[in-house]
Amino acid sequence: MELYKQQKIKIYNSLSNQKEDFIPLIEGYVGMYVCGPTVYSNVHLGNVRTFMSFDLVYRYFKHLGYKVRYVRNITDAGHLENDADVGEDRIAKKARLEEIEPMEVVQQYTVDFHNVLRKFNLLPPNIEPTATGHIIEQIEIIKNIIDKGLAYEVNGSVYFDVLKYNEKEHYGILSGRNIEDAIHNTRTLDGQSEKRNPQDFALWKKAQPEHIMRWPSPWSDGFPGWHLECTAMSTKYLGEEFDIHGGGMDLKFPHHECEIAQAKAHNNVSPVKYWMHGNMLILNGKKMAKSTGNFILPEEIITGDNDILSKPFPATIARFFMLQAHYRSILDFSNDALEASEKGYYRLMNAINQLKSIEPSKASTVDVGLWRQGCYDAMNDDFNSPILIAQLFEGVKIINALVDKKETLSSKDLETFKNTFNVFIFDVLGLENVTSVDNSEVLNNVVELLIKMRNEARVNKNWALSDQIRDELSAMGVHLKDGKEGTTFTL
Repeated sequence: MELYKQQKIKIYNSLSNQKEDFIPLIEGYVGMYVCGPTVYSNVHLGNVRTFMSFDLVYRYFKHLGYKVRYVRNITDAGHLENDADVGEDRIAKKARLEEIEPMEVVQQYTVDFHNVLRKFNLLPPNIEPTATGHIIEQIEIIKNIIDKGLAYEVNGSVYFDVLKYNEKEHYGILSGRNIEDAIHNTRTLDGQSEKRNPQDFALWKKAQPEHIMRWPSPWSDGFPGWHLECTAMSTKYLGEEFDIHGGGMDLKFPHHECEIAQAKAHNNVSPVKYWMHGNMLILNGKKMAKSTGNFILPEEIITGDNDILSKPFPATIARFFMLQAHYRSILDFSNDALEASEKGYYRLMNAINQLKSIEPSKASTVDVGLWRQGCYDAMNDDFNSPILIAQLFEGVKIINALVDKKETLSSKDLETFKNTFNVFIFDVLGLENVTSVDNSEVLNNVVELLIKMRNEARVNKNWALSDQIRDELSAMGVHLKDGKEGTTFTL
């Protein structure tokens, strides 16, 4: 029997603001769309956390045996500064400043995006469509919405008529806003007067003469609205209705709200069953911002080329740190927090290494089935990675007890325990064992030297030095154990 038939998942649905049983539209299949990056600059750490959260979701569905189609787009056009309906395209602006072609900007930062996510061990999506590759689909959607009387053209631009839509549907159903609260841009801007109502948003914008990125359409040479791109790509590859749509909390309004309105106007159905939103990442208790210097790039964590962290950290440790918080909670990134995670990470890796050498016994004194189900229960509860990690550390206690011969496992239970431990650490959490052989050997040699010095101190009845070595090693996470065959240590 497939695992997904045994495990029942609950997902916090932003549409209902409560946890709901996950029941896919088609049994055994999951369709998931996640809003990807706008590729005009290096991917920032907050983006990495969001994509990592949905990588966890993707990995768990795959582990349960679901056939998953995971679609994550690349926004390479149409995203204006400040998420407005007028102004300069972010990619075109970067191209102008760098004096290169817009598609050079797109290529450079798409490659950077892929490289960074690969270093953090994120699985690639099944489909990664681009906005510029789906202009035709977007134009067809606009035509249909106009034909239904829910969009209008003015001066070569096309706007979605929010008030007309709201006569029969609820614009604000996701964000919980009323129509009068839905004015997301109250500044006086060029072109604002084109709209019938300030709440209306652009489906197509006529390009000004200086605008580089443009395509022909029935209304003008122009470019699609940012919100429309995701509707076109998600419904093309996942259908008019699909299971999960994910993204950062900051996209809930207006982006995702507009997606719902467009898709419902176009297809007459609500497009998404479960809306999932990841929370923000802050740095040292404050919002990340380049302008204040309170900012770090993902690559800078790995290289140590920054003024925030005390040393470089492997990407997998940063991944472990981020997964120690639930995806819906705010996470404060700091040097102290990362160092604490590093210690926990190496405890897990050491336990994995110890597990390899444990031999089975005739009978079990540990209820492996109960511990194993605890791992599933954590992930089944809205993908609760911190609870899963806590359960894995309960597994570390079991390993230590097995090493000390205080507990035993039968051959079958030991195999189940090893498999479960490895699956959740490496396949579900996506961690990597980065302890190099060289570093491991050096560490072993240093500890063995200190054990030898301690033994000599004990022979010389220098109990103070003996205790000092033991206690200081213990404080560093190295625990000595004296036995009949000598002194051994665990990390």
